[in-house]
Amino acid sequence: MAHVLNGKALIAGQAAGALLHADVGLSFMGGVDPATGVVIDTHHPLQGQSVAGKVLAIPSGRGSCSGSLVMFELLMNGHAPAALVFCHRETILTLGVLIGLELFQRGIPVLLLEKADFDALAGMPFARIDGDRIAAAPAGSLASAAYLPDLDPSGFNLTPRDLALLDAAEGEASRLAMRLILHVARIEGARELIDVEMAHMDGVFYHGPAGLRFARRLVELGGRVRIPSTMNAICIDRKTWRAQGVPEALGLASEDLAEAYVAMGVKPTYTCAPYLLDPAPKPGQRIAWGESNAVVFANSVLGARTLKYPDYLDILVALTGRAPALDCYLDEHRKPTLRLDLPPLAGVDDAFYPLLGYLVGKLSPNNIPVICGMEHLPASHDDLKAFGAAFATTSAAAMFHIRGITPGAMDPDLTGLPRHAISHADLAETWAELNSATSPDVDLVSLGNPHFSLTEIAALAQLCDGRLKHPEVALIIACGREVFSQAKDAGLVERIHAFGGRFLNDTCWCLIGEPIVSGSIRNIATNSGKYAHYGPSLVGKAFHFASLSTCVEAACAGHMTNGLPAWCQQTGFPSADTIHGHDDR
Repeated sequence: MAHVLNGKALIAGQAAGALLHADVGLSFMGGVDPATGVVIDTHHPLQGQSVAGKVLAIPSGRGSCSGSLVMFELLMNGHAPAALVFCHRETILTLGVLIGLELFQRGIPVLLLEKADFDALAGMPFARIDGDRIAAAPAGSLASAAYLPDLDPSGFNLTPRDLALLDAAEGEASRLAMRLILHVARIEGARELIDVEMAHMDGVFYHGPAGLRFARRLVELGGRVRIPSTMNAICIDRKTWRAQGVPEALGLASEDLAEAYVAMGVKPTYTCAPYLLDPAPKPGQRIAWGESNAVVFANSVLGARTLKYPDYLDILVALTGRAPALDCYLDEHRKPTLRLDLPPLAGVDDAFYPLLGYLVGKLSPNNIPVICGMEHLPASHDDLKAFGAAFATTSAAAMFHIRGITPGAMDPDLTGLPRHAISHADLAETWAELNSATSPDVDLVSLGNPHFSLTEIAALAQLCDGRLKHPEVALIIACGREVFSQAKDAGLVERIHAFGGRFLNDTCWCLIGEPIVSGSIRNIATNSGKYAHYGPSLVGKAFHFASLSTCVEAACAGHMTNGLPAWCQQTGFPSADTIHGHDDR
């Protein structure tokens, strides 16, 4: 490689250390231990290595919006990388650094390189960053130093109210929020702000003391949301955590963090599926949502408009009602940039949708895909919810299109798009990746990641009617309080209880550990592509991935009979002329 490579400093500074390079994006939430900095994602090439004190070079983040939360925790506990190097703009991890710098004067350099220069870093053992430059360096380290430039309001097209917010006319919390929003706009190249009408807070779960310190700081500064705002799932079921045996330290810290957001006016909905709440966003409505699955569902299925909000940017926007005018808020950034063609499919079940979403995310880590070949399939909102959650696990993109199904792709212009053919072998390989268990035994059936809808609970109740689960298998469903109340009123909860199943409210499987996932559990069955990905690293168990009906069968039998589905094995592919030729319909 060249002796010195020039990039663009998203956050300027100096740092040096051992270079940790990968050509695959990394979700810090579920992929990096926030207490140690060790990569725990079992699907990532850096698994087992520590990012602490390293110059970490990855193409971008991916998956969860909570990467900013983990980045902030690492900064505050001393286990952060020495610097971050990307080849795609990466707002989520960068926002965690911005928060640390602005509130607590702790930060690291963040550098953006062109793709060819990023690839040239591979094999470099040590690197030094100085402003916009990165170069090979002798072995050793250098204490990271980072700084934010002074904000020049004249560089933005701000309204009188924006300027008043910057001048603390509505309080110190709003002033701080506006400064951070403008720093994000500066980094992303946006010159204007827009009004948003509702928000959903993702970073409300306790992952360490830094997050609680952040929320309390906003409360101390008088923070109050200016738009209707809801709250994501937290680490505990607030009504039952003590009876479940959740450690008091986690339970009380989770309570304190949730109450800090309630004190700022956030509605305690405790769900990772805010699109199931009333009212749901309308087509074209501009919102500010965290939680990756909610973001892609809102943009792709509902036709609303939101960025893939990093944790903490959502509350900052809610405090002001203003957001940077960029990405999926703008028409030009909602168009597909990659076409994916499916092989002939027949007889698909509900497991097909999360599996395909997971695969599509891997094939389009930083592109907005349009999937062709599903027009004949009866894709419900529940199917698209499962697809989107798995897609958001492996992609950094904020939306997808499905030709003939999602509102932005009823008659899409596909002319000139790069194209890729998905094969049955690709589907089969993804099936094997999501099924990590080597024993057929099942100890726990985990449902509701994202939170189950009323129609999913009704489908489960029908599968459970007149049956009893195996006495040594637990079946647990996570759902929001509002949906649970509706299911209870409809008699669905009673039917599932009769089967032996039970419900959790307020919390989500990505946040659940012991005692619910106890040490005696070896194998977990789930119909969630998202949990089949994150679960092995989060709880240290092996996973079976299957359809809902197959999961219920496993709950009854105590073991999984989960062969490769027929839709993974079919033959008959689109012709080479269709995939690579002139069919641009």
